[in-house]
Amino acid sequence: MDKKDEKNLKVRYLTWLYKTVKEAFDRYERKFTQLEIDGFVLREMEKELKGSYMPQEKKALEKLVNDFRNYVDEKEKACLKLKYKGKKIDPEFIFLDVKLIAIEKAIIKELGQEGLSKIKDSYHQEMIKRIIEEKENRL
Repeated sequence: MDKKDEKNLKVRYLTWLYKTVKEAFDRYERKFTQLEIDGFVLREMEKELKGSYMPQEKKALEKLVNDFRNYVDEKEKACLKLKYKGKKIDPEFIFLDVKLIAIEKAIIKELGQEGLSKIKDSYHQEMIKRIIEEKENRL
């Protein structure tokens, strides 16, 4: 095996390792980023709908907004249960966080900062592609 083949094997393994750990870590973190965005969307909807609807629409709109508010509240409770065990952070979350940092350092050691950037960009593009394809398949 020549040096190029060896480097390609390392690139593929490091990419796979980053992807698998990042996906596991994102299962925790994405919920919290979703909450931040959901909270913003809820506040914007409330501002937009405040007094701008007809009396016959008021009850139905209030119900829809309240349903969304309840959804956000339930998501927040689920997030806290996922990331925390009692009052302490779940050890698996800590482990994944530390492992991801170590993998990123290994990538930098083997491939440089540019290599890490390429892997992160590829991961991001793949996740976007999955989201778009999932949406298209539902239609």
